Amino acid sequence: MIQTDMTKLLGIKYPLLGGAMMSISTPEFVAAVSNAGGMGILASTIYKTPDEFEAAIDKIFALTNKPFAVNLSLFPAIRPVDNTLYLDIMKTKGVKVVETSGHAAPVELSRHFKACGMTWMHKCVGPRYAKKVEGLGADLVTLVGYENGGATGNFDIATMVLIPVVKDAVTIPVVGGGGISDGRGVAAVLCLGADGAIMGTRLLTTRECPIHDNIKQILLNSTEIDTRLVMRSINATHRVLANPAADRCLELEAQGAGFEQILEVVSGLKAKSMYANGDVREGIIACGQGVGLAHDIPTVKELFDRIMVQAEQTLNRFKEQD
Repeated sequence: MIQTDMTKLLGIKYPLLGGAMMSISTPEFVAAVSNAGGMGILASTIYKTPDEFEAAIDKIFALTNKPFAVNLSLFPAIRPVDNTLYLDIMKTKGVKVVETSGHAAPVELSRHFKACGMTWMHKCVGPRYAKKVEGLGADLVTLVGYENGGATGNFDIATMVLIPVVKDAVTIPVVGGGGISDGRGVAAVLCLGADGAIMGTRLLTTRECPIHDNIKQILLNSTEIDTRLVMRSINATHRVLANPAADRCLELEAQGAGFEQILEVVSGLKAKSMYANGDVREGIIACGQGVGLAHDIPTVKELFDRIMVQAEQTLNRFKEQD
């Protein structure tokens, strides 16, 4: 079994993180990822009131006794939540791992993580940012390359380069993602120096993923060329599945549309409705190029077990034979 500094730090079986995905990383899905041997990450921004957030954490504890994390988002939002209040709830409930993500390091929040006895992971896009949060006390950094679904950053750096560059810049464990859909990808990021892999797109086509079966089938029929980069014009570049909503977003950008016009197309409410009713035309779907490697709909456990067997086989491929 593959053990790394990350698995030891987080106390998990496999060096796999399930990325926090808006409207998808619910308590049930988080628990499924953790129970499968990885670490699920709750997307706190799904919950707009402290009571809803507290109930979500309680639900995870009821569904798993395995480690999990909670993401606190620092990205701009129309209805932002109070991360300080949510952190207090996490402390009271006994959450042990926090992930942060956003355009800037959480300087103020970081002062409280150690006081709360939490392990802190921060998602970033390059070595300068990784060094910054290491200096603030981060225990681990996660990073995703240009192939990634959702926010890609503004530098267009591929995973192959990003991981070793960041690994050379920091002393804490590094988790890499972007295009990771099978064991070969996990083996690749480990060989690049990462201590684990973070996955999002491949988890969309699992049985436990809370999206409509129509969406899952569309994803299975998609290839590595069926994604688009949208919202670059408003400094919020995202990789999404090629669909009518993505095309409309690109049309608006070409016309010089502003944030509010674009938001009408890419709003999270439309995506949430689409995930429920299965109408792929309704909103955008954060989706990485690794969608071209998804060919079935296993349980998360079946997927993780299979991935890790393939990862070990890949890493052992060039060992000398007796």
